[in-house]
Amino acid sequence: MNLPVIAGTISTVLFALSTLPMLLKAVRTRNMESYSLGHMAISNVANVVHSVYVFSLPPGPIWMLHAFYGVASALMLVWYLRFSKTPRESGTDVVVSPRATDDAVAAARRRGA
Repeated sequence: MNLPVIAGTISTVLFALSTLPMLLKAVRTRNMESYSLGHMAISNVANVVHSVYVFSLPPGPIWMLHAFYGVASALMLVWYLRFSKTPRESGTDVVVSPRATDDAVAAARRRGA
């Protein structure tokens, strides 16, 4: 093995290790509130497109890293879709009208807040 392949192997292992805590926490807690569906969807599309480039290269550490990120991104998207609560389930479907906000501000002023 030459120096670039050794460096690529070490960086692949480090990048994978840095991603594992996020994956383990996501599957353990099933709390996906801090993740964006749009980001995960675009990341998965980008991984598929980037595969055309990566797999045109000779086999090496970049293949392992790209495969790991592809699987991790796909898992996060699946978990997001599976574990995310709909607005009704999470209790966040409360709609506050501008009038209600004005009333709350007026009430706070009357209380001296």
